[in-house]
Amino acid sequence: MTPTTRSRASRLRPLLAGIPALAAAMGIGRFAYTPILPAMLEAGGLGPAEAGLLASANYAGYLAGALAAALAVPPGARVRAVRVAAITVVATTALMAVTTGLAAWSVVRFVAGLGSAGVFVLASGLVLDDLRTQGRTSSSGWLFTGVGLGIAASGIVVGATGSAVGWRGDWLLLALLAGVAFAPTWGWLPAPKATASTTDAASWVPATGRSPALWLLFAAYFLEGVGYIVTGTFLVAIVERMPGLGGLGANIWVVVGLAVIPSSIFWTGVAGRVGYARALAVAYALQAAGIVLPLVGRVGAAVAAAMLFGGTFAGITALTLALAGHLAPGRSAGLIGLLTAAFGIGQVIGPLVAGIVSDRSRGFEPALIGASVVVLSGGALMAALHPFDPLRLR
Repeated sequence: MTPTTRSRASRLRPLLAGIPALAAAMGIGRFAYTPILPAMLEAGGLGPAEAGLLASANYAGYLAGALAAALAVPPGARVRAVRVAAITVVATTALMAVTTGLAAWSVVRFVAGLGSAGVFVLASGLVLDDLRTQGRTSSSGWLFTGVGLGIAASGIVVGATGSAVGWRGDWLLLALLAGVAFAPTWGWLPAPKATASTTDAASWVPATGRSPALWLLFAAYFLEGVGYIVTGTFLVAIVERMPGLGGLGANIWVVVGLAVIPSSIFWTGVAGRVGYARALAVAYALQAAGIVLPLVGRVGAAVAAAMLFGGTFAGITALTLALAGHLAPGRSAGLIGLLTAAFGIGQVIGPLVAGIVSDRSRGFEPALIGASVVVLSGGALMAALHPFDPLRLR
């Protein structure tokens, strides 16, 4: 291998470690619950309210993990912390198969949220900083393709096994898959750069009080967390309960994952043409439309809903983090952590309220309409960010 070839391989390795890490942390640690949920509901012991509570427990853990990763992990410990978080994701995914009852599952899902957030915040920060150092920020969209790969993988596993291994077997298979996906993090994640901006993860925080742009960004991303997660939690269960659509839920979830894979790259390209704020506002509007499409009750509408949902939520995350990096450059881990925490607060609220509303109304219609309105409101805030958009100002 020539030095030049070796150098190119070295530059690619952080990204090639980050993609499967996000696939395991987000697609499995976070979202495997969605395609497995219908079987858990059918097995008894869970209703929509309890299902929403379990989802909220996971997102509460995600919130706590994001804050801890942003504010309590020193730069020198970030790679080790990613590995600990990865082990946590694998272990808690397997524990869902061998535990029983709402209380135990709530604890397991909370701890799973801690691990998922740790991997997402720290691994994303390390890889994005490395890409910035290389002058390859345009490649950042590739990192978030991992989310779609993980979602698609979880849907394929659940759909392929059907009832052959049961929902407990699905959890175990996905735990094994997550362990394999995390393997590159043991050798390919880059060490954090020793700069003044990374010596204190919280040193930039007071700047948020002086920047209306950051406040708008935080508020919009919080509303996205509230609204999108209703679909992210209940889409498969909604499809499975619709007349004539039973058995299609896992396939619809695969469509979500496949739509996620190119979405970050697509939306990064859109932002390059029209600016971050405008691209984000359009993505929010499309997602809001997709949230209510399942109410049509047809296969085509369910597929369109999956495509709009998968085609926007990872892109929204990628553009939000990229925009934040421009507004507070060089502080990726802290900023990603606090934005993820705001997002996480929304995710705790969304499924809990949606589950209660759906339980009382005996249907998901009011929850989906409310979630769509919330996401549209976030899109309006993103549109208001346009005067601060660094791409507009160039």
